[in-house]
Amino acid sequence: MALDGILLSRIVSQIAPVLPARIQKIYQISNTEVLFQIHGKNGKQQLLVSCHSVYNRLLITKRSYPTPSEPDNFVMVLRKYLEGSSMESIEQAGLDRWCTLMIKRRNNLGDLENVRLVIELMGKYANLILVGADGRIIDALKRIPPFENSKRIIMASAPFTPMPPQDKKDPFTTECVDPEIPLTKQFAGFSPFLSKEVEYRMAHGQPFASIMKEVAASNDLYIASNGDNPEFHCIELTHLGSCRKYPLFDGFDVLYYHREEKERIKQITGDLYHFVRRELKHQKTKLPRLLNEYDQALDCDKWKKWGDLLYTWNISDTKGKKEIELQDYESDALIKVPLDEKLDGRGNARRCFNKYSKLKKGQVYLQEQIAICENEISYFEGLLEQLDQADFETAGEIKKELIKLGYMKEKKNVRKKKKQDDTPKVSTIVSPSGISISYGRNNLQNDALTWHMARKNEIWLHAKDYHGAHVIIHSDNPDEETIRLAAMIAAYFSGGRQSSSVPVNWCPVKNLKKIPGAKPGMVQLGSYRTIYIDPDPDVLSSAGIPL
Repeated sequence: MALDGILLSRIVSQIAPVLPARIQKIYQISNTEVLFQIHGKNGKQQLLVSCHSVYNRLLITKRSYPTPSEPDNFVMVLRKYLEGSSMESIEQAGLDRWCTLMIKRRNNLGDLENVRLVIELMGKYANLILVGADGRIIDALKRIPPFENSKRIIMASAPFTPMPPQDKKDPFTTECVDPEIPLTKQFAGFSPFLSKEVEYRMAHGQPFASIMKEVAASNDLYIASNGDNPEFHCIELTHLGSCRKYPLFDGFDVLYYHREEKERIKQITGDLYHFVRRELKHQKTKLPRLLNEYDQALDCDKWKKWGDLLYTWNISDTKGKKEIELQDYESDALIKVPLDEKLDGRGNARRCFNKYSKLKKGQVYLQEQIAICENEISYFEGLLEQLDQADFETAGEIKKELIKLGYMKEKKNVRKKKKQDDTPKVSTIVSPSGISISYGRNNLQNDALTWHMARKNEIWLHAKDYHGAHVIIHSDNPDEETIRLAAMIAAYFSGGRQSSSVPVNWCPVKNLKKIPGAKPGMVQLGSYRTIYIDPDPDVLSSAGIPL
């Protein structure tokens, strides 16, 4: 569901006490998200504005976000006008889905002036607009030229026209409700979803004024699971049954952080998904052709037979003929021999033997190519699963891997970059028994963990018959609880995360062997044991593993 005006009023009420605050840094997280680092009476905080068509929101967040190396023009304008300025206050326009951040800055002459940052959170029309002291637009995240909307132009230097207010009653000050008219048409700020909840409660005896008092006092977000489209609001969703309660801003992070993370990965890392899917499709298209050619190569003996028959019967005059029938010297049966109309008998015989020799040699080559193609399919399927579970850092390492293996070309950057530590970042947690467990989220992390970080007597785990994480228990004699937790990590961060009773192989690291010439993360197992585990995200979350 989309954010409505009443929920925005609760968000604004929690941001207001944080202000005034100094704007220290402004970052672009993605094409639709801007992050403000501010410092005020509550210390350093991060204010996130998302103008995504589905996930648009405004909140104070504690999460860490990646930033692209080259911000777009709008963010550069925000930095020019707002960095170092003071964010004084925030005001919502009635109960509409837009609000204004009032900002005090010094202009080029050193004089103080007030500018406005208008945040409009209206679905696909969500926007972030910087308005100068003269009431004209300085710039906007999404520009709207006159040919798109002649009534409301969002362009630099155009006069800013605010959204017209709703001609509806304020639900916080009105107690009388007309049962014949939908709540969305009576009151400002009501979404159809909130209307359902309020009508359900009123039908079960709760007065409208009591419900609105509960809304006005709420600082929480209630989330009800509904498949890929969870429902949420600031009061308990009684008409949907059970729901989870979170502090308001934490709830929005739970809802949207990982959903938008995948879009950030696509935008910031050059759309790895598209590249990997394209390569996978290419290899899957190539494999049937190779298998068909291999089947033809296996049937090469018939060409030798036809050549022998042409020589045996001393056939000479074959020009202009497409085929000839010759008696088989073994079975006496008549066999049709295809001919090249341009060649004589001896020429056709040589052609048959050449074809036989080519197909015979081609069998070995085609077997190699089929094996390579199958390995490539397996490799890119594994990358696709890793990307589905990747955070930004993990996706960046996958891109490095593809560049290193020659699948992608590295873009040359004119600016000199600081030397970065290229060591893959492996995740580590501590089990309830106090034993460290490390796991990789991509091939480079798996390779580094297994061959460079783990000791020979430590325990290695991996989901059987699935692409997934290498897991190391940093102990040579772990207890059963630790083994089960490590096996659950291996099962969850694999292609079997949605299955039950996932088999996980485990053995000491010394039982592993590198496969010569294999892709990163590939190993060969010696003796091992298998444990069956049901992946449970709640257990992993309680163990401190970010999902």
